[in-house]
Amino acid sequence: MNQTDKKSFVSWDYKEIVVERAQLSQYLDGYACFGWQAGREAADAGSGQVRLSLRRDRHILNKTELTRLERQFEACMDAIRTLTASIHSRATMASLMVALLGTAFMAGATFAITANQPMIFLCVLLAIPGFIGWGAAYFVYKRVLKLRAERVEPLIEGKRDEIEEVCLKGTRLLNV
Repeated sequence: MNQTDKKSFVSWDYKEIVVERAQLSQYLDGYACFGWQAGREAADAGSGQVRLSLRRDRHILNKTELTRLERQFEACMDAIRTLTASIHSRATMASLMVALLGTAFMAGATFAITANQPMIFLCVLLAIPGFIGWGAAYFVYKRVLKLRAERVEPLIEGKRDEIEEVCLKGTRLLNV
């Protein structure tokens, strides 16, 4: 074995992550800033997620600092995913609460009409807010969705700015 064969060998660190297909480009761009190279990707059927294989030179300079920045990047990406999910979950919870309240009124109306002596007036009185609660659930969902999105968007943008700073630091460390 001659000297050039020894220099051509590179020892690699390997990493495999599962990401949502919609965020694949962000993860690929981010991990490239920390010295990782994309290998193969495999889609998980029906889940909207992708399994991504990465590799990085095992003897890369500033490996400890790059790993710290990489963890900070991953934390920011997790925060973005959590904030995005909170938009829909809050809206869903609010609409379910309104619909459940409407259902409670409808249950009261049902009990009023099925009593030994049916109370039609009470049944109608309770059924009206029941139907309103069922119908209003959609509009509550849309309203809470809009309000939550307006509130969360600046936080998501702040995390994206933080990711940009972390990736710039990683790129500078790679180019040293």
